[in-house]
Amino acid sequence: MKAKLGMSPIAWWNDDLAELSDDVSLEECLAQSRSAGFTGMEMGRRFPNDPKIMLPILQEADVTLCGGWFSGTLVDEDMARNKDRIQPMIDLFKAVNAPCIVYGEVGRSIQGDRSKPLATKPRLSDDEMKAYARRLTQFGEWCAEQGMPLSYHHHMAAVVETEPELDAFMRYSGEGIPLLLDAGHLAFAGGDVLRAIDNHHRRINHVHVKDVRMEVIEKLDRQRQSFLDAVALGAFTVPGDGSLDFGAIVERLAHYGYEGWFVVEAEQDPKKNPPLRMAQVGYKELMRVMTAAGYTVETQGFPNA
Repeated sequence: MKAKLGMSPIAWWNDDLAELSDDVSLEECLAQSRSAGFTGMEMGRRFPNDPKIMLPILQEADVTLCGGWFSGTLVDEDMARNKDRIQPMIDLFKAVNAPCIVYGEVGRSIQGDRSKPLATKPRLSDDEMKAYARRLTQFGEWCAEQGMPLSYHHHMAAVVETEPELDAFMRYSGEGIPLLLDAGHLAFAGGDVLRAIDNHHRRINHVHVKDVRMEVIEKLDRQRQSFLDAVALGAFTVPGDGSLDFGAIVERLAHYGYEGWFVVEAEQDPKKNPPLRMAQVGYKELMRVMTAAGYTVETQGFPNA
């Protein structure tokens, strides 16, 4: 089985918390992650939106674009508005041969609002979840028809956060909306990562290998502290530096034949946790557990580089 290892630039610059960003250029970010061994990088705010500008940067770094976040609003807004907003991203991702667009629901979400405690996260009724899942299925099918599949990201502080919410979303949605499994977000929400893989492996097309520091999460006051407070306190980290057993997680994915991207996404304070050093820690641990699980990790970065 083959696998590819990528990173998210959120380790270098955080889109929601300016205090957790370092003054590092896109080129340096790519160079550091590539030197650690990663061959892919998800899109961040310092990436150009013009493929004619992006492709030479990726080629120089010997890195491929392995995904990127789209802020969807289908829980509240209509399909047409979301189609209009995602179309330029579809065109860009097709031009640089990215594997998928990560759909993150921001409608009703409190993930970016530091004034909203974790306990106030939005909740959908069963009927609302059913209608939402159907819209996402239709939207995912439309995106695939345009030539770019989606990957649905369950997320802390959003409408699909907990394992029961994920199960309901998957039950009511269809094959047209694949799943991004994020180990860290599911563990933060109190879910069982291995059980989620057992239940939903057929739909997983992208994986975020995000680790958590459970000692930080367990001390949170969810009636007073927000998701961003948790991030600032160090709730997330890279594999090999946190509480999750990635040996078991990767082995379970291998058992079901998952092949594709494993992306390290670990927002932290870059001054306390230097991104290059954390990238090296994450890569070493992933190579250890992926080798044990029988994966061959691809080493080629930019195609034909």
